Amino acid sequence: LRQTRYFTWEEVAQRSGREKERWLVIDRKVYNISDFSRRHPGGSRVISHYAGQDATDPFVAFHINKGLVRKYMNSLLIGELAPEQPSFEPTKNKALTDEFRELRATVERMGLMKANHLFFLVYLLHILLLDVAAWLTLWIFGTSLVPFILCAVLLSTVQAQAGWLQHDFGHLSVFGTSTWNHLLHHFVIGHLKGAPASWWNHMHFQHHAKPNCFRKDPDINMHPLFFALGKVLPVELGREKKKHMPYNHQHKYFFLIGPPALLPLYFQWYIFYFVVQRKKWVDLAWMLSFYARIFFTYMPLLGLKGFLGLFFIVRFLESNWFVWVTQMNHIPMHIDHDRNVDWVSTQLQATCNVHQSAFNNWFSGHLNFQIEHHLFPTMPRHNYHKVAPLVQSLCAKYGIKYESKPLLTAFADIVYSLKESGQLWLDAYLHQ
Repeated sequence: LRQTRYFTWEEVAQRSGREKERWLVIDRKVYNISDFSRRHPGGSRVISHYAGQDATDPFVAFHINKGLVRKYMNSLLIGELAPEQPSFEPTKNKALTDEFRELRATVERMGLMKANHLFFLVYLLHILLLDVAAWLTLWIFGTSLVPFILCAVLLSTVQAQAGWLQHDFGHLSVFGTSTWNHLLHHFVIGHLKGAPASWWNHMHFQHHAKPNCFRKDPDINMHPLFFALGKVLPVELGREKKKHMPYNHQHKYFFLIGPPALLPLYFQWYIFYFVVQRKKWVDLAWMLSFYARIFFTYMPLLGLKGFLGLFFIVRFLESNWFVWVTQMNHIPMHIDHDRNVDWVSTQLQATCNVHQSAFNNWFSGHLNFQIEHHLFPTMPRHNYHKVAPLVQSLCAKYGIKYESKPLLTAFADIVYSLKESGQLWLDAYLHQ
């Protein structure tokens, strides 16, 4: 029998860099992920973001078959925390974490991690019906301006709603096995949207692991090229006299290079670069099936110019929809470097909710329940409203702000926060 090796938190924390070994802790057991990170199914970066730290809560949050995963982890096990070492790092709130783990156990006993398959079937059918309706609009009413615009709006709705649905499959929140979730994820993001599942996984799981953490959350890594976000990073940029953009005007140019441009001018070409560079040929095949389908269904009706015009109008409208919804929950919140705080605090300081209504739920794909989604990323979205009161009680007990706001207020707060951040940068740039 191999003798158990014991480690301190300090020794684990030293194994966090790219150049040296990377370790992490799950349930007091220490794992060496230096080589495994490259083979990690969720992507190398998402697991590496927890190198040198305790990853117990994100491990539980992201995996739906923990028993199976633990078997693969045995080969990475190198020891345990020494008996005198606390179970939590000094930066983490032990009482809050213990109570959240009890809450998660309660949520699982209540069956809130199990999906209603009928809900997702109806959701998929409504997307497919809108897709057919878009084509029939041109086929029946012709290609004059009014049916053309109606078709574009319908197709944009299809793209946005398929975006929310692929998000469900990507988070493994629909089926009890990864295989079926992955298959439907490929179909919805690949065939219905023309984007690669591997790219989404690579980007989105990093965001969930360390939301609003600079250099770890790709959603805010546009900073500092285009935007100075939050209250910490703009001051750092200002003190360093960095001026990649006139950040004090970012709340204005956001309307030009943010919502309208992200999908048609950046994602549209980058997704092809991503799959070719990483040799993701299965993803490429799914993507090409989307482009072949819309080309051969719309080209005969519109001709090449009309088809290209329709395609980029759809991407433009979808981009506006996507950016406003996805950024309303995060940009106005706390943005900083990774301070290695506990799972609950990490998620709550980076997310806010938008009030529940039938329209808000549909319009945002239930991402108006961003707090609940971030705390329980594999929970099916139709159960968010059931767990929300329990989360609110937990937050109230520990004095954590649980922020929920009207939809239009959430949109406006993006602009207000950009303006505030830009002013912080300018003050630091001129006076520090």
